[in-house]
Amino acid sequence: MSSNPPRLDKNFLHRQRQRLVKLREELLRTIQANQSEQADLHAELVDEAHEFEDDAQKLAMLENEKELIDRNRQRLRDIERALQKIDDGTYGLSDASGEPIARERLEAVPEAIYTVSELRPG
Repeated sequence: MSSNPPRLDKNFLHRQRQRLVKLREELLRTIQANQSEQADLHAELVDEAHEFEDDAQKLAMLENEKELIDRNRQRLRDIERALQKIDDGTYGLSDASGEPIARERLEAVPEAIYTVSELRPG
């Protein structure tokens, strides 16, 4: 399992690396922006006199921002793992089973490290 599946040629891997690097940069910017928004919302909650309804809305927004940041961080970890797999020669193989990940899935989700069937519960 230390070599790429034959269907993943060097050009494809090069394009995927470029896409992953670009995605990583975009996610890092997004995470920073979301963290800034979250800090601003938190500061508003602490610093302002406000109504209970306003607090509830801001708390809901904070929770949504936190969930978005958490999802983006997980995606960032997957991107880093996919880049490592390109370097290791295992890109396109599932981390769970070693089975090939469909090229179509890799084109749609370049950071995919599991097959679709491995993502489904049970």
